[in-house]
Amino acid sequence: MSEPTRTTVHVLRHGEVYNPDKVLYGRLPDFHLSELGKQMAKAAAEALKDHDVTYVVSSPLERAQETAAPIAAEFDLEIATDVRLIESSNFFEGKKVSVGDGAFSNPRHWWVLRDPITPSWGEAYLVIAQRMFAAVQAARVAAEGHEAVCISHQLPIWTLRRYVEKKRLWHDPRKRQCGLASLTSFHFEDSKIVGIDYSEPAAHLVALSATAKTAKGA
Repeated sequence: MSEPTRTTVHVLRHGEVYNPDKVLYGRLPDFHLSELGKQMAKAAAEALKDHDVTYVVSSPLERAQETAAPIAAEFDLEIATDVRLIESSNFFEGKKVSVGDGAFSNPRHWWVLRDPITPSWGEAYLVIAQRMFAAVQAARVAAEGHEAVCISHQLPIWTLRRYVEKKRLWHDPRKRQCGLASLTSFHFEDSKIVGIDYSEPAAHLVALSATAKTAKGA
């Protein structure tokens, strides 16, 4: 029997976003990396520089494309775009959602919060998981025998990981292991995932991040 083909797909969360109004930006256009976020993207590229990356693919949103740029430059690759890597849809997009002073405190919005399991306020977790899994499998095929980098967003990445690990998809957002510019790496033998690693190459920068302190990143 021949040896399985080993491929790694790294799923990278984008860096910090410039968001002075502290809104949940979701899929809204024109939200770009902050200066610190650009440094985070470079830190991720530096962490990957000795890897065998042959394919870089990103969510279509600006913050993800900008995070992909230094990685693509490091390996002299074009950035592919896969809409399946996009942020999840959310009823509260464009609104402030800080506890106590945001949209959650408005009784007119409480009906949207009625079902945390699906969830009722946005794209279903299972739909997110399935589209992300399909995107990662497509990246595996594109980089077969090498490594791929997919740039996405916190909730989709964490939902994908829980799906692969066969855990329930609804969860406490405060307990997500998916920091800014973090790498969740899926290791394949042929088409089967045989391991998952997690690393935070920009952890020293995340400590300085307003996004991390206020939990507004996505």
